[in-house]
Amino acid sequence: MKFGLAVMNDFPPGTVPAERLDQLREQVAVAAEAGLSSIWMLQHYLGSMPTLQPVPTLAALSAEARGMDVGTNMLILPLRHPVEVAETYATLDHLTGGHVIAGFGMGYRENEFASFGVPMDERVARYEESVQVIRALWSGRTVHHDGVHFRLDGERISLPPVRPGGPPIMVGAGAHRTGARRAARLGDGWIVPPHVSEERLATVLGWHRAEAERIGDGRRHEYVVRRELVLDTDGERARETGLRARGALTRAYSAYNAPDSSASYRHLGGGRGRRRVVHLRHAAARRGAADPVGAAGRGPGDPSCPVVRPAAAAGADHAAALP
Repeated sequence: MKFGLAVMNDFPPGTVPAERLDQLREQVAVAAEAGLSSIWMLQHYLGSMPTLQPVPTLAALSAEARGMDVGTNMLILPLRHPVEVAETYATLDHLTGGHVIAGFGMGYRENEFASFGVPMDERVARYEESVQVIRALWSGRTVHHDGVHFRLDGERISLPPVRPGGPPIMVGAGAHRTGARRAARLGDGWIVPPHVSEERLATVLGWHRAEAERIGDGRRHEYVVRRELVLDTDGERARETGLRARGALTRAYSAYNAPDSSASYRHLGGGRGRRRVVHLRHAAARRGAADPVGAAGRGPGDPSCPVVRPAAAAGADHAAALP
């Protein structure tokens, strides 16, 4: 298993991200020195938390990354034109020496789609067509595409990516059969939603593997899971710090509609922040997060770490830790 760092690029209200840039650079440099393999950043628009957009921020941190993969977890693809996305990621691929992972998500916040003028009921079709156009452009060939939402008449990308065929596309999709099958059909891997329980992870990865085997296109699919991690020599303090941070984040995200109605996102229902914190207290105790040895003595780079052990056992290839 490879271990990465989910770098914070959305901050508590009132934070001035410009004042955090030196800390971000130091964090990435230390991660590279420690042997972590990747850094990741999320994307949202028009939220309540000051958010640095991921692609320019990853470009700014690429010197500190020193050969690590840099990935989006995830870019909201249906809100963008695939030509712009293909050229932008190809640029980032050159800036990083061919170390980009293109994590593309469907998006779910109604206010984002309304503000961009993109109907929510078009997001699946736009997503799938965009992936098709991006892959065609990254091939370096002349592209003729006459689709529902996009049209290219004999165009070729100006900047082919460093990596032949372009960066691997990791599909962000819900932890249900439809999402697993879409990820297997469109992507080189699947970014599994972060709130999927350890018990359910093996099941949803099994759906993906079954669909990939049915398609039989020979691609080796990889799986990315994200886990929140608090490192502290005092286990009780680690737990309380994590619960405070998760509770605040849950309350902020609960102001918007949830990605889907599955159990993975039930905690984001309106007014459920307090109940979610109570649930987290039980989950933290069950996972051993209060154990100072488990929380600090074994970091995320050790597959015996209780935070990532279930993901490794289920067959995940990448664990992105959000500190």
